[in-house]
Amino acid sequence: MFGAFLFVTYYLQQNLGYSPIMTGVAFLPMTVVVMLSGTLATTKLAPRFGPRVLVSTGMAIGALAMLYLTGLGVHSSYATAILPVLLALGVALGLVFAPAMNNGTLGVAPEDAGVASASVNTSQQVGGAVGTALLSTLAASATTGFLAGSAATPAAQAAAAVHGYTTAFGWSAALFAAGAVVAAALYKRGVPEVAPGAEPAAALH
Repeated sequence: MFGAFLFVTYYLQQNLGYSPIMTGVAFLPMTVVVMLSGTLATTKLAPRFGPRVLVSTGMAIGALAMLYLTGLGVHSSYATAILPVLLALGVALGLVFAPAMNNGTLGVAPEDAGVASASVNTSQQVGGAVGTALLSTLAASATTGFLAGSAATPAAQAAAAVHGYTTAFGWSAALFAAGAVVAAALYKRGVPEVAPGAEPAAALH
């Protein structure tokens, strides 16, 4: 996810010529949708469907959004190529993060809740760092391969950069799809039952 955002940022600034401020503004619709979908997932959907349905659905939506980005071209527009993806990712991330975090320490003893919560947050950050490094390597390799044996004209360099981005988006789609499968396999079906007075926690086998 973090790696995907990195390449969308590169595309907005290097291909569409957005300033850093305009790039931030371009991401605002996704932020709003994340807030709305996360609130809806926590208050309405999770008590009815449980985390298994929400997380796996969110991952599947994320996979489709990344797959859509593989069709990005050098001169694609924000309105048709980027904005729909950001809105879809807003829905996906709201469905994934809110239930996953809320259920991240289910079944943990009260005295271990702090350690469990820290582990959940650390896993998220480490995963983001590793994912960004991996996708950056794949994108750089694809860009270099695209330019091999051809003149490094500005047009060729722009096309090579976009080829690197779309390669990263393709791998991101595969990772999201794998996440959907893992979530469906590991989360228990239904709504987790927590004994009165127990700490919140994750419904994982």
